Amino acid sequence: MSLNMHSMAAAIGVSVPVLRFLLCFVATIPVGFFHRFVPSRLGKHVYSAGSGALLSYLSFGVSSNLHFLVPMLMGYASMLLFRPFCGLVTFVSGFGYLIGCHVYYMSGDAWKEGGIDATGALMVLTLKVISCVINYNDGLLKEEDLQESQKENRLIKLPSVIEYFGYCLCCGSHFAGPVYEMKDYLDWTEKKGIWAHTGKGPSPSPYGATVRVLLQAAFCMALYLYLSPKFPLSRFSDPLYQEWGFWKRLSYQYMSGFTARWKYYFIWSISEASIIISGLGFSGWTDTSPPKPRWDRAKNVDILGVELAKSAVELPLVWNIQVSTWLRHYVYERLIQKGKKPGFFQLLATQTTSAVWHGLYPGYIIFFVQSALMIAGSRVLYRWQQAIPQNMALVKKLLVFMNLAYTLLVLNYSCIGFMVLSLHETLAAYSSVHFVGTIVPIVLLLLSYIIKPARPARSKAHKEQ
Repeated sequence: MSLNMHSMAAAIGVSVPVLRFLLCFVATIPVGFFHRFVPSRLGKHVYSAGSGALLSYLSFGVSSNLHFLVPMLMGYASMLLFRPFCGLVTFVSGFGYLIGCHVYYMSGDAWKEGGIDATGALMVLTLKVISCVINYNDGLLKEEDLQESQKENRLIKLPSVIEYFGYCLCCGSHFAGPVYEMKDYLDWTEKKGIWAHTGKGPSPSPYGATVRVLLQAAFCMALYLYLSPKFPLSRFSDPLYQEWGFWKRLSYQYMSGFTARWKYYFIWSISEASIIISGLGFSGWTDTSPPKPRWDRAKNVDILGVELAKSAVELPLVWNIQVSTWLRHYVYERLIQKGKKPGFFQLLATQTTSAVWHGLYPGYIIFFVQSALMIAGSRVLYRWQQAIPQNMALVKKLLVFMNLAYTLLVLNYSCIGFMVLSLHETLAAYSSVHFVGTIVPIVLLLLSYIIKPARPARSKAHKEQ
């Protein structure tokens, strides 16, 4: 068996640990499929927790489940003992333990060299634990003090231990996400809410949506395998790269970022398929006639939305969608003071939280600070665009194109730090294109204090109506 694993790994150009992970990761699809046939609620929770723990053991070894137990037990203990403060306690302790694992394992270096460990799965699990505990904390608050997302997801009753473990480890969904809410998990297992049988016909079939996502995964992996040898990250430290002109270096950065994204598209497509085929991916019906089932609860990326984003503001809505939603609900919105509008502080705090969640590598920190600048600069362009009168359509279209070009430029420049990770390599890559992706957003932000276009009269009249 060991010999077969080594030969298979060599054949596809990955290490044995990565191959073992990929096999277990793909196995989440049949595991999710068989979840549909588990008869009782208790059986479903046991199956969810047991299958997730088994896949973790086969992929990462015994230590992975021991690591997972720490934040899970801390979260449940805080709900039992400190309900009025359990959200804050779990947020701090969960992120503290995750940071400790990041520092101890230095996973980014292993990932760059083709290795893998359980830290990536621990990242997803940490978010699930924190959201569950915060929602239980929200159950103590008055409904009029809650935002819409808090009203939808809050938990009045403490979940049982087996419900909690089933939610945390459900069928290996903690491997790469998506992050989902405890309330949705409970409704799904208990056939409540949108999963309830209404007598209008049979439950929607997930098989067509699953096949579509698997075809998408196959395409993404094929394109990644084709492009990755042509645009290796090692080229940034190659003397040949330094001999290129500015535009060639900038275009290489674009293609490096473009290539790397297809790996994530593949991973998220597989995780989406496993959630869809289990039934948890169902998110309701369309408003069309006849209505059609929607399967976007587990959707983590809109590929065309990322690659053709007209504004950097759109990126959190189409990239790593479920984590972006988590950050919006549990960081961004909760930092907004009542009666005040969000500003750059909330954006920067959210991006910093995301950076820490990924790891303490300088490249991550720089990337997410860059992301905050990128989004803030894109908002400036959008405000200018909205202020253009209707009779100046050409100027408006020009600003739309500028925002698109700006987003492509700064996104692919910024993501180099996310890929190379080290401070030296990140700054070397940025300096090779004269820090253009940092300077442009800062210039736009400075110009926003000088150029403050008034909103057109049409917009004011429309607002008064």
